[in-house]
Amino acid sequence: MNTNTEDRKIRLTREFDAPRELVFDAFTAPEKIGQWWGPEGFTTTTREMNFKVGGDWIFTMHGPDGTDYPNHIVYTEIIEPERIIYDHYGHEDEEGDPPHFKTTIVFEDLGERTKINMRMLFPTVEKREEAAEFGAVEGGKQTLGRLAQYLEKKIRKS
Repeated sequence: MNTNTEDRKIRLTREFDAPRELVFDAFTAPEKIGQWWGPEGFTTTTREMNFKVGGDWIFTMHGPDGTDYPNHIVYTEIIEPERIIYDHYGHEDEEGDPPHFKTTIVFEDLGERTKINMRMLFPTVEKREEAAEFGAVEGGKQTLGRLAQYLEKKIRKS
């Protein structure tokens, strides 16, 4: 039995010119995350966000072409300001439906800078490849780029 999961993962890493607490905080409330979540040209509408273990974030990403992408996240671990782990569903799933992937975000303290390591683990290699072909890697990079812009504005205001 092969227990290696590397071929089922997508990894994204980025450093930010902001302290870890501020970077972590950007993930914690709809009025914050809604300003930067999603690839370039996308907007995000949150229907519900309960940022706690077992809590849901139910939201829709609106593409620049008008396409809506419903999403449902269930938080499974939150260690402030170090780590967020969640199950990601592509829609508000029925009871018992498996998540599309599991995400772990680690916030590494670099003093006045922060490094995010984000890992998405898919149930199969095929599902990972589907997500990659759909644009998960580039979309993830753009999302983290939008987070960097959000943080830059927050720091300038303070």
